[in-house]
Amino acid sequence: MKQSSSVNHLKGAVLVFTGAVLFAGKAVLVKYNYIHYHVDTVPLLVLRMLFSLPFYLVILLIQSRKEIVETPLTKQQWLWMLALGTIGYYLASLFDFWGLNYVTAGVERLILFLYPSIVLIISAVFLKRKIQRIQYIALFIAYTGVVCTFIPDLKIGLQHNLIVGSALIFLSAFTYALYLIGSGELIPKIGTIRFTSYAMIVSTLVVVVHYIVTSNGSLFGYPKEAYYLCFVMAVFCTVMPSFFISGGIKLIGSGNASIIGSIGPVATIIMAGFFLDEKFTLWQLAGTIIVLAGVLMISWKGNK
Repeated sequence: MKQSSSVNHLKGAVLVFTGAVLFAGKAVLVKYNYIHYHVDTVPLLVLRMLFSLPFYLVILLIQSRKEIVETPLTKQQWLWMLALGTIGYYLASLFDFWGLNYVTAGVERLILFLYPSIVLIISAVFLKRKIQRIQYIALFIAYTGVVCTFIPDLKIGLQHNLIVGSALIFLSAFTYALYLIGSGELIPKIGTIRFTSYAMIVSTLVVVVHYIVTSNGSLFGYPKEAYYLCFVMAVFCTVMPSFFISGGIKLIGSGNASIIGSIGPVATIIMAGFFLDEKFTLWQLAGTIIVLAGVLMISWKGNK
């Protein structure tokens, strides 16, 4: 029994680690598309969602054909699903993609990784969950680390781009935090697979409507390499990691998953340096270490 538990824990850790690394590649692929193929923010988001959609539809169909009878969603649950799908996969992604027009992939990932602290603050304000002393310290450490990553850009006169991009990425982290809080309430009631699939379908519809209303161009005028990258981003940086991390959380719990997920910013910075030739300064190294330290402290407290 003990051996089986150890094996399951190892499987869960591998799933979360793999999912976090795959998620981390999204920022690099988005930035690469911007630089080399000049795909605008909204078309890029639409292509990502449209390439992801068939996989979620198939997974949902397979799930619905299982012998286990699932309780239909109530009207209230559908309303929550519409809200969370719009917030989590539409607004959070839109702000993230916009922000990457202004900041590097490494800085984007560090700011985005503040979402555990935002979850903590929102939960304290609206759900009346008390913040412990160690969590206050962790918040201070994490935000100090983000400030450190800004210093190189401030020195070379990119204040406007830095402020605009950072604000957009922070909005992405904030909306993603809202999504996590809401999903934590809904997933136990309807299941991980149904929730993830429905949320993605809702988000895809909202993204397509946004594109139709705001764009006069065509989705079919880009180089074929841009579509290859969008497909890779959909499969390897959206569909696969979403289920890997959900499966890992089921095996090892959200606290342990948060700790292992700390590899995300590091993976992004390494990949950005390799594929995008982004310079990695000592200030950014210090900021990365400090941010990870703060996130680990928050995750450790939550696990306790």
